[in-house]
Amino acid sequence: MNAAAIRVARLAGAVGAEISGIDLREPLPAEQRAAVRRIWLENGVVFLRDQQLTPDQFMAFAQAIGTPVEYPFVNGIAGYPKIIEVKKLEHEKVNFGGVWHTDTAYLERPPMATLLLAREVPPQGGDTMFASQVAAYEALSEGMKRLLATLGCVNTSDKADASRTREDRIAEGGRSERRSYEAVHPAVRVHPETGQRTLYMNAGHTVRFAGMTEAESAPLLDFLFEHQKKEEFTCRFRWQAGSLALWDNRCVQHYPINDYHGHRRVMHRITLAGDVPRGP
Repeated sequence: MNAAAIRVARLAGAVGAEISGIDLREPLPAEQRAAVRRIWLENGVVFLRDQQLTPDQFMAFAQAIGTPVEYPFVNGIAGYPKIIEVKKLEHEKVNFGGVWHTDTAYLERPPMATLLLAREVPPQGGDTMFASQVAAYEALSEGMKRLLATLGCVNTSDKADASRTREDRIAEGGRSERRSYEAVHPAVRVHPETGQRTLYMNAGHTVRFAGMTEAESAPLLDFLFEHQKKEEFTCRFRWQAGSLALWDNRCVQHYPINDYHGHRRVMHRITLAGDVPRGP
């Protein structure tokens, strides 16, 4: 199987593509690996269906893309500390990560990418939305772009809307040592591989601009949080068991929709090591 066998279907104008013609149960040849990476960088998030992978096979694909790292709050599944379970059970009302966000932006080196593999899905609902922060940045006025290029964003793991979505999983399998994380990153990030400029604040973790109070920051942040998720920047993915998503955490936000109360949804997640975000 070579790169020519890969088929790509764009999901929306700004972000997202579905890839077919690949079976991840076998290691990807170099040509296919390069093709997947190119398609991923071009589209921000890619999806592959019918990938019924063992944890070893899932980890092997992740390692073909980058370097898996552990999540700071929840222990991994048995025997695989870098694969965590992202789930909502039948009796639970709050879903894991149920706000628009980029993963762990409160770390000094946020992950480059996230992989999510669907193990169990509800009969309906449980879709995930993704939003291109390159498109969001490019839609701003030149004056706003100049202003944001001068600003840094303070991100914390303690922001209430995001931290409450981890409570069920931390109670079930959290780490014994609990700590807070905080990092300042540029409001406009330059993508280290594509060179594109992207908005890099998010409603889940960003609390204020560096050097400003929360009250001073709130009007502009509230505008940006709404702007970042405009429909024209988004795509929506409907999961099936065996569906796999790979998104670029440096330029894409995501939002898991919490519309399946009374049903079970179980996913396996791997995050890949990233770099220190750099501004323009």
